[in-house]
Amino acid sequence: MRTDQDYKYMHLAYNLAKKGCGGVNPNPLVGAVIVKDDIIIGEGYHEIFGGPHAEVNAFRSAKESVEGATMYVTLEPCSHYGKTPPCAQAIVDNKIARVVIGILDPNPLVSGRGAKLLKEHGIEVESDFLSAELTQLNRVFLKFIQNKKPYVVMKTAMTLDGKIASRTGDSRWVSNEQSRARVHELRNELMSIMVGVNTVIADDPILTTRLEENKKGRNPIRIVVDSKARIPLESKILNTTTEAKTIVAVTAAADQSKIDQIEGLGNEVLVVGDKAGRVDLNQLVSILGEKGIDGILLEGGATLNYAALESKIVDEVHAYIAPKIIGGSEAKTAVGGKGIEKMNDAVNLQNIRFENIADDLLVIGDVVY
Repeated sequence: MRTDQDYKYMHLAYNLAKKGCGGVNPNPLVGAVIVKDDIIIGEGYHEIFGGPHAEVNAFRSAKESVEGATMYVTLEPCSHYGKTPPCAQAIVDNKIARVVIGILDPNPLVSGRGAKLLKEHGIEVESDFLSAELTQLNRVFLKFIQNKKPYVVMKTAMTLDGKIASRTGDSRWVSNEQSRARVHELRNELMSIMVGVNTVIADDPILTTRLEENKKGRNPIRIVVDSKARIPLESKILNTTTEAKTIVAVTAAADQSKIDQIEGLGNEVLVVGDKAGRVDLNQLVSILGEKGIDGILLEGGATLNYAALESKIVDEVHAYIAPKIIGGSEAKTAVGGKGIEKMNDAVNLQNIRFENIADDLLVIGDVVY
């Protein structure tokens, strides 16, 4: 029987799970709380990829015997040997009496088997708690584990009149400092960041993660979409391989000697099929998925943004809107390309969320094709 206490402790497990952001990809974010006689006696979360899972960390933190206790865990305990032993068996061995599961794990290696194992050993199991929140929290993992393709978040910053730069190309800065800090948190959460070669040529960015001093961040894998390998060899993104990995995606139209030079600097080059002379983004994300890349932050310009939407690879949009108006028919907008002909063909967003970040407005939505 479900109680208010069940939801209370699952909320605690949910908040613990969020602490793993940036450390566990491509594994899921998981939190666990052990309760006995309505007192928390252990808690933990999955802290780093390859490290102990949330359930194990909760057992290790236990202040007393966990026998007969209830465990609250945000995701179904694993039942197979991977980098660590199965958590479902650890729950059985520790004689937990009841397990409350947030959402079931769609991973084919788990997919109900963990809950089944617990029940076979006489443990009471209940599931489907905070499913909407936990599905949102693990949206990257859930897409990747089921489709083997990365979850793509398109981020853009624009003025109130939809411009991402002035007519002269000046774009520093459209959004405020707090919004830019928020973007760096997103860079830490997602495994990779993707830009077009025109962005590299114009801005020479390094695309690393800069968080507050008391936070330790992770630099994303940097991906440059560059059909003809036009990227300058002196670009920062090609010469900072000790800070982060860089992948340059080209087509067969790229000069082999330039490819060799890029690789000679310690970078990886992917030769991808083309679509109308440009990198086939659908093929590219499939290849990146095969490499274990589960999420992409798309920080492209207008051309790449449109191509990504047209290719239907974008899952979520983060649009930062600054209270500024700059005008200019030649000033670039967030999405360029050919564009649609009829309003009925527009790309729509659903599950819209709004946040005020100082004087900027952040609009987040899931893409509907």
